[in-house]
Amino acid sequence: MESFQTAYAHNPDRIVTPRTAGEVAAAVRHATERDLPIGVHATGHGLSVPLDSGVLIDTSHLDDLRIDPETRIARVGAGVRAGALLRAAAAHGLAPLTGSSPSVSVVGYLLGSGLGLLARRYGYAADRVRALELVTADGAQRRLVPGDALFGAVLGTVGNFGVVTAVELELLPVTAIYGGQLVFDAEHTEPVLDAWRAWAATTPDTVTSSAGLLTYPDLDQLPPLLRGRSAVILRFAVDGTEAEGERLVAPLRAVGTPVADDLRVMPYAESGSIHREPPEPHGYAATNALLSHFDAAAQRALLDATGPEVVVDIRQLGGALREPGESGAAIDFRAAEFLVRVITAADGRGRVPALDAVRAALAPVTVGHQLGFLYGAADAAGEAQTRAGFTPATYARLAALKAEYDPAARFRATRAIVPAH
Repeated sequence: MESFQTAYAHNPDRIVTPRTAGEVAAAVRHATERDLPIGVHATGHGLSVPLDSGVLIDTSHLDDLRIDPETRIARVGAGVRAGALLRAAAAHGLAPLTGSSPSVSVVGYLLGSGLGLLARRYGYAADRVRALELVTADGAQRRLVPGDALFGAVLGTVGNFGVVTAVELELLPVTAIYGGQLVFDAEHTEPVLDAWRAWAATTPDTVTSSAGLLTYPDLDQLPPLLRGRSAVILRFAVDGTEAEGERLVAPLRAVGTPVADDLRVMPYAESGSIHREPPEPHGYAATNALLSHFDAAAQRALLDATGPEVVVDIRQLGGALREPGESGAAIDFRAAEFLVRVITAADGRGRVPALDAVRAALAPVTVGHQLGFLYGAADAAGEAQTRAGFTPATYARLAALKAEYDPAARFRATRAIVPAH
């Protein structure tokens, strides 16, 4: 079984590789009858808390993918990767609200909320889910739709309520976008971020942007100009024309001379090139913070708390992300203006001081976090960390549902919700 996460791994007693939802249900019943914990694995990108003992269900073979171009609905199996869905939808002039990496599983991405490349224009991808096929801890196969008690609870809680074997989600009539990167040398970090923050406050919802801080590895596959260079990167996805995109980014191009500029109109199926996330498996841990605002003081605190050992990703929120969709997804803190993600190399399960430092630095402006962007650092996991991903009312509702549908907490190889007592 392959995993994108190489820093740590599940250590189950048994691995099951089902080809059907019925086989998933049989595996769940096997675990429940023997009082065993259950873990779920598709690609391993979002491996959060590793499973010790018990049964690991590998959903990578649940790769059914069907698109109805008339209704613009895709039925996506749990093993389907975003790149496959992008290509299949593009053949019909349609697009899913995928995220920054085409190699993640679609279902795993949705269970973490689905913060995509056009998020400010169209909202969270989880809000576009129209049905879920779920196997709960009792081994029952359930089809859930908006309005069902469990439907919204599943979306945003990263595997707490069972094994999602397939989803039905809405596609959009988007065929091309204007997007790409502006890359500046790290010596220009502060003026570039200053300009981006001011610019972000004025942009229309058709624009979703982010800023990144990283040091490129010294690898032959990178352009010579970028190898080993520390940089500040601005990334853009504009649901609009080339002329509109060029006009919108002109003020940021004027900040300085970028060392790389690949902004262009691209087929939406190529949108994974915007973030250029590494395709090779590697070891990492990550945290995130949803911010009420990102001003000069917060920027300074973040820069003081980070160094070349971490990758920083600052995503602009707002726009359609503020509006709750019909799904009732368990996605709180929709008024947050920015999401800061920090990723660093890791080789185990312990706490990661670099991540703790960022959380502490941003605490004055942090309103919460998203469970789907918490990777590794399992020593920091626990009910307090999971609670911080939701409002008190939402967590109480989720804990009550956990007590009803998974009272023994079989599904706990994640940032686990504790069943209400």
